[in-house]
Amino acid sequence: MGHFIPLIEMADTKTKSKILIVEDDIENQRFFKLILSRKYDVDFCDSDKPFYTKLASKDYDLIIMDITLKEGKSGIELTKEIKSSKVFSTIPVLCLSAHVFEQDKRAALEAGVDVYLEKPASNKVLFDTIEKLINETNTQKS
Repeated sequence: MGHFIPLIEMADTKTKSKILIVEDDIENQRFFKLILSRKYDVDFCDSDKPFYTKLASKDYDLIIMDITLKEGKSGIELTKEIKSSKVFSTIPVLCLSAHVFEQDKRAALEAGVDVYLEKPASNKVLFDTIEKLINETNTQKS
């Protein structure tokens, strides 16, 4: 029961940071919504088609990106495009993927992801990483 206390404490009245989650697995989307929506304003897309519409619709503080997506471009390709864009390049990208091979991690980092985590990551590691990336970006903006 004690492990739910931090989630309750995280809900506060200030403006929630905005996170775009690019994930094609519906169960993973439900999981992210369940654990992240109390503290963050969370949006989802499952492929490159709705990605750019979502990206242009809000000022996201973080993108959580899977490598393998439903159709179209991969998460690595989308990350390369984000990081080469003058408008979106400062948004941190957290790659959360079931790909555990070193070449996948290397490709993601070369594409510009800020942090690469393997699924499943513990909730603590996920929250700590999200907070670190958002805080670093907010510090740079100030």
